[in-house]
Formats: sequence, structure tokens, C-alpha cells
Amino acid sequence: MNYEDKIQRELAEWEQKMFKPPGWLEKTSKTIGNRINHWIPPKVHNIITTTIRSIVRTALFGAEYTPSRAVQRHPELEAADQEANALFALYQKIAVAEGAGTGAGGIVLGLVDFPAFIAIKMKFLFELAHVYGYDTKDFSERVFILKVFQMTFSGPENRARLLDSIKRWHLEKEQWHSDAEYSRSMDWETFQIEYRDAIDFRKMLQMVPGIGAVAGAWANYAIFEDLREFAMNAYRLRRLHDHFAVVD
Repeated sequence: MNYEDKIQRELAEWEQKMFKPPGWLEKTSKTIGNRINHWIPPKVHNIITTTIRSIVRTALFGAEYTPSRAVQRHPELEAADQEANALFALYQKIAVAEGAGTGAGGIVLGLVDFPAFIAIKMKFLFELAHVYGYDTKDFSERVFILKVFQMTFSGPENRARLLDSIKRWHLEKEQWHSDAEYSRSMDWETFQIEYRDAIDFRKMLQMVPGIGAVAGAWANYAIFEDLREFAMNAYRLRRLHDHFAVVD
């Protein structure tokens, strides 16, 4: 079995796992997360929502996250995966340190953590695109990054739609040539709510006095692992499609 065949099997298993009904742990986590949410003042939630929108818009329409790392032109998939895993290890360490540091400060520093952690995730995704050979100077590649981000932190229904979009990206990317087009079509409200809900249980524990540092490190470690899995698999799907399109 060659490497591409192995990855295709892994991708099939990943899709099956992605759409399994939530188990007891996931349901319990959601229930606890909803309770913790009631303890957090509305003002804090508003700040989080505004922050999410601001940073994501910066990633889409600005140059702040464009990596200095050169785009790897036509790398072998196995080599790209190895470099991607090394990149992930570096960024996960940064995320864990950041979560532990801000978690020790309770709610005040917890608010600082939200923009910092989103920025770390965005920087990772932009660099990951270059590892797999896709140039983030192209607006369509930034839209793809946002779709990967959304898919990681979405509910099952929206996740299925986003996965289909990623699989058809060779066709869909043609419609995203300008930021004006995307701004008109973007449902910011749904995006913000789904992201916030997806990380609530893990990140809200970070604001609880006494356990914030440990919870912050654990939350950032686990959330970044989710992001790695979804992002690498999204780029693997694209690379495999590109490979077989060339072969055909």
C-alpha cells in the first residue's frame, strides 16, 4: 500500500468518526458548558463575539497573517504531512503556554486569551497552507482557511455542508476572487455562535478561579489537536484530488 492509499483510508475513517452521534461525554460536556455560560456576564460574551469577528475579518482581508514561510511548490504528500506535524507541534506548545498563562489570571486574563488563541490558530492555518503548496496571497485560499476553521468548530449539520464544500473546492474557489463578494455572503452571526459554543465548555473552565491555569493549558492542547486533525485532512483531500486529476 502506498502512502496516498493509506491516507485515503484514514480520511474515510475520519469522516465516519466525524458524523457519529454524540456520546455520553460530549452530551455531558455540552450540558456543563451551558451551565457555565450562565455564570459568565453578558458583557463578557459580547466582547468574545466582537473579538471573533474582528480577528477573522483581519485574517480574510488583511496581510497580518501572511507567512514569511515560502510556499512549498508541488511537495510530496508524505513530506508535506511530516512538515505539517512538525509545525503543529510548535504551535501547540505556544498555545498551551498561552492558555496556562492567561488561565492563571481568571476572567480578566481569560478575555485576553480569546484574541490571542484565535490569532495563534490563524497563524498556524496560514503557515499550513504554504506547507501543502497553497499561496495565502490568493483570496480564495483565505476563504478555504476560514472554511477549515468553521468546519472544526461547527455542529454536525453545518460541518457536513462545509466538508462538501472542501471536497468541491476545485470548482467552488472560482467564485471567490474579491473580498466584497465574500463579505456579502458571510453569515457572521452563525459563525460566531458556532465557534463560541464549540469551545465554551473547555475555555470557560479557564475562567474558574483556582483551576484556570490547568484548564487553560488542557483546553488549548485539546482544541489545537482538533484543529490539526481537521486542517490536515482538509488539505489532504485537496492534494489527493489534485494528484488524481493530474493522473487522469
